[in-house]
Amino acid sequence: MEENMNTMMPTYNRIPIRFVRGSGAWLYADNEDKYLDALAGIAVCGLGHAHPRITKAITDQASTLIHTSNLYEIPLQEELANRLCELTNMDNVFFANSGAEANEAAIKIARRHGDNRGIENPQIIVMEGSFHGRTMATLTATGNRKVHAGFEPLLSGFVRAPYNDIQAIEKIASNKASSIVAVFVEPVLGEGGVVIPKDNYLQELQRICDENDWLLMLDEVQTGNGRTGKYLACEHSGVVPHVVTTAKGLGNGLPIGACMARGIASEILIAGTHGSTFGGNPLVCAGALAVLDELTTGGVIERAEYLGQRIKTGLEKALDGSNHVKEIRGAGMMIAVETTEPCPELIQRALERKLLLNVTADSVLRLLPPLNLSDEEADQIVEIVSGLVESLGDE
Repeated sequence: MEENMNTMMPTYNRIPIRFVRGSGAWLYADNEDKYLDALAGIAVCGLGHAHPRITKAITDQASTLIHTSNLYEIPLQEELANRLCELTNMDNVFFANSGAEANEAAIKIARRHGDNRGIENPQIIVMEGSFHGRTMATLTATGNRKVHAGFEPLLSGFVRAPYNDIQAIEKIASNKASSIVAVFVEPVLGEGGVVIPKDNYLQELQRICDENDWLLMLDEVQTGNGRTGKYLACEHSGVVPHVVTTAKGLGNGLPIGACMARGIASEILIAGTHGSTFGGNPLVCAGALAVLDELTTGGVIERAEYLGQRIKTGLEKALDGSNHVKEIRGAGMMIAVETTEPCPELIQRALERKLLLNVTADSVLRLLPPLNLSDEEADQIVEIVSGLVESLGDE
């Protein structure tokens, strides 16, 4: 087969760079060019690349046992579930291979919860601007018309509401309370542009859910695992949901997702109602346990909060008065510079400066760096990004 023959489905507009190794916050291309990674595999490699503790856990486990299937008990899976429940105040966990699959499990919990209550057509409230995945159910739950296009008919059973609008939820409750079974929401909109809601938003959602016997389900696929300066973003609000999902940073590159539940939500999925061939196998659980060890013993989460504030404050100072900036937002190491005009060209300009970043929602420059950057690396990101924003409009 010819080396350059394109046998990949063209589902990605790939940037023509081939990374062959990484170390900490840096990636190295096959021509040995070195890039500062301010995207971390889209919030996945929260502890950077080739982390020694995680590398050792993976290699040790790979030489021992990789997979047995969920037909049998898996000690490492049980250990990981116990650790996650301790961290999140949840009662039990279902392990999947991705955030989308974890969100599928959450949606199934909500629907079966409705069925158990005798609701013929259970509905889940989801938010405009959200992103939950690309399976048919999570794609339907996603509040982005571009993601839906070409895949109709979408699934029924979802009611859409504006993000960060409690009055809209109250209105739905008064009109459709008998058919609603859950509210499914991101604590911070990630793909939607790092949109941070009002301080009491999650608390008010929890109140409404409790009053109406709905499940509060949080998608913490991107915000979890220390990304916002707490293990889960909902901890900032003191909210404990009925269901919470996470993935991305949990495996630091290994494909693992988790759907966690408490109370009545933890009793809904029983044998035969859901499953996964690869979910929670010994290899990914060993890696995830090493991630949790590092997050909870090395001060990494606390440092993420500090670094996020350092980067945000640095950008605010450097871009003070800039005509190109609409708003600078941040929640720990989820940082966004929203520009006054579309800015996709900044991705290429950043590559020329040997920095990896992302533009989402057309005009939001999004930073999702590793949580354990050095101060110097954080300042380097500020310097490059502020320069890029100021270059908008230049030929």
